[in-house]
Amino acid sequence: MSQKGTFKMAITKAIVPIAGIGTRLFPTTKVLPKEILPVGRLPIVQRVVEELISAGINQILFVTNRSKNIIENHFDDYSELKMDVKQEQDPRITESSFDFGNAGIHFFSIRQPITKGHSKPNDTWVAVLAAENLVDQEPFVVAFGDSLIRSTKSPSLLERLIESHRKHQSETTIASYEVAEDMMRNYGILTIDPHEVHATNSRVVSIIEKPRPKDTPSRLAIGGRYVFNSDIFTRIRQINPASNKELYLTDAIAKQIKIGKIVRTLKLGNKDTRYDVGHHLAYFKTFIDYALADSEFGNEMRSYVKERLKSRD
Repeated sequence: MSQKGTFKMAITKAIVPIAGIGTRLFPTTKVLPKEILPVGRLPIVQRVVEELISAGINQILFVTNRSKNIIENHFDDYSELKMDVKQEQDPRITESSFDFGNAGIHFFSIRQPITKGHSKPNDTWVAVLAAENLVDQEPFVVAFGDSLIRSTKSPSLLERLIESHRKHQSETTIASYEVAEDMMRNYGILTIDPHEVHATNSRVVSIIEKPRPKDTPSRLAIGGRYVFNSDIFTRIRQINPASNKELYLTDAIAKQIKIGKIVRTLKLGNKDTRYDVGHHLAYFKTFIDYALADSEFGNEMRSYVKERLKSRD
């Protein structure tokens, strides 16, 4: 397919990597995958899925591991509980996208291969490459299954990311946000064109995985959402191990930059909040924020939290 044809197509496919084992959330994740933990009244991964659907995605591939069948079951259109609620005409059945099948949403799953020399699933590049057959030369979204981006203004961050990808005919488009120096070691860090340093939407001129603060002046971190064209599969196959012998998706993107492909980033706006639910404090904060925003109980929760804080003074 020509590149020109690619940008005329709607982006309808997404990869959701969920193969991680949740070590930092142990023992909470001993038997329950972190992606299924509730934030407010919905599991993390359902909030990710609903974000994708709202942005026009209708084919979603979970790249998973053998312990996460519960996630596939959650998106099954049949369950005894759902049937019981439906028969009772319970209003909860309309509170979120329960009938994914009737809405034309299709779910797929594949197990992420464990690469040689590892005892557990490793970097995101493995998950992306595993989805190549589903993508079939079309542009696609990658959304981390344990990372939420809550947009309180329309269009959402993901919708804007997809629109930027189309408008600029980019090869890769990355969501990003500023992080503190002591957090840089956890993320891929982007450097943008110095002529666009104050822009929300900028061309990326370099990318480095988990740098030290002295390695780059930038503090702009990858925000858990990407839009790729199929060229990324070629670049993944070309990456070489880093100094720690690991392979990184960021190195595939760096190859795109090196050969002149268009790689851009869209920064989160002031109405977008990213939640990286990777450890207990982050999970507690995320749950509280979503509970406070609940349409039915948010005001009561706010009063409750204020009273609890007063009682501890």
